[in-house]
Amino acid sequence: MVLFSVALTSSLFASQPALTIYNQNFAVVRDTVPVELKQGVNNVRFTETTAHLEPDSVILRDSTGKTNLQILEQNYRNDPVSQELLLSLFEGKTIDFLVVEPNKPNTMVQGKIVRSGYARHGQEAMQRYGQRYAMAQSAMAYQNAGMSQPIIEVDGKLRFTLPGQPLFPPLGDDTILKPTIEWQLQADKAAKLDAELAYITGGMSWEADYNIVAPEKSDLLDFVGWVTMDNQSGKTFENAKIKLMAGDVSKIQQAEVAGYLRNEELAVSAAMPPPVSEKAFEDYHLYTLARPATLRDRETKQVEFIRASGVKSERIYVYDGLKVDWNQWRGYRMENLRNNQDLGTEMETKVAVMREFKNSEANHLGMPLPKGRVRFYKQDDDKQLEFTGENLIDHTPKDETLRVFTGNAFDLVGERRRTNVKVDSSNHWLDESIEIKLRNHKKESVEIRVVEHLFRWINWDITEKSDPFTKTNAQTMEFRIPVKADEERTIHYTVHYSW
Repeated sequence: MVLFSVALTSSLFASQPALTIYNQNFAVVRDTVPVELKQGVNNVRFTETTAHLEPDSVILRDSTGKTNLQILEQNYRNDPVSQELLLSLFEGKTIDFLVVEPNKPNTMVQGKIVRSGYARHGQEAMQRYGQRYAMAQSAMAYQNAGMSQPIIEVDGKLRFTLPGQPLFPPLGDDTILKPTIEWQLQADKAAKLDAELAYITGGMSWEADYNIVAPEKSDLLDFVGWVTMDNQSGKTFENAKIKLMAGDVSKIQQAEVAGYLRNEELAVSAAMPPPVSEKAFEDYHLYTLARPATLRDRETKQVEFIRASGVKSERIYVYDGLKVDWNQWRGYRMENLRNNQDLGTEMETKVAVMREFKNSEANHLGMPLPKGRVRFYKQDDDKQLEFTGENLIDHTPKDETLRVFTGNAFDLVGERRRTNVKVDSSNHWLDESIEIKLRNHKKESVEIRVVEHLFRWINWDITEKSDPFTKTNAQTMEFRIPVKADEERTIHYTVHYSW
């Protein structure tokens, strides 16, 4: 058998990597690896992987199909050399320790490493590769409490600290300085090719952030959306083609990755392309950065992907006065909850402030908006921007309406109380009367939307009411109540449940 070894590093090639980052802390990495194979068995080492690579997701192939790459063996090593690792490799052996003390000459002490105190992946290596590694290391240290201390024998006595700086012999050829993947490849003939490498890695994520600015006396909004990419993978991607997948993806499998890799690249318009283009992909949405970008390890990068002015919006006030801690009632049978007269007697007094607008082309938007954080700013009379609230939005398709909670109104107050209840369990009915008071301490009139949840049962009928309402779903109704400045309004209704 003829055996050849090839080591591949970034100095040997300058391919353009491609990334598809998911907003669930993983990504698909695709790279081109120039390989020169001899006939027979070839050992190939690649040192440009991430520290969070999933070994069983690796695909190595000739994308042209001209060369049959037979992988005999694959090994992934992601524990780079560190002091802790070397101590573990020399357990049971005697090495030199350099002792440095203030105002004294340096001395050399020999010590036998009885126990290294090494837990897989030293703390320094974990910090190098991001927060998730550090958390894993902390958990491992907790599980192995007492085992993390080294034990060194010096002059026949044991000590639980290092006597000095350990000095190790030269490293062997198989020592790794960064995460490395090694293959044994069988080639029936000599070949030189650009192999395609793809794999799934953790430690990468992205999210959307939106900044919305409202003028002093208008509800026409300025809308700016950013994508924020976070790389904690342990690898820097130079000049990479980057795509962002939006949607709730159940963790993709290797076969799906292979299928995805065969799809063509997205075309980018040459005439003033947007910073990020979007298209539907299966049941998700794929956003492509118009220009290649360098995403460094432990770097957060932002790119604007949408900007719009004159977005029509409506500020609405919502009073949802029912206050129930459902954790208190966990485990109760439904018939017990339904007949419980104490349930639903507590109230919320705050009136929520919401912003509502339609994600349509007619409203200067009309692009599928990935989930993310929305921050609202309002221009004051001195033209300065003031922060007025933030919240999260879910994935929002085109032409859907967004309603975002921005905070609670200072000058609006609600009260909700039950005024009467009658229960006839034998005949399976319950009557409940509710009174709601709304107070407006603002200088202008407002409309407050009162949301009531008819939670006791799905069969209900409103037998008496002070104001008209709209049924919004099977167990929810909404009143729209105008309240003048410095006015208190009272509404009431009676609901009849039957089962």
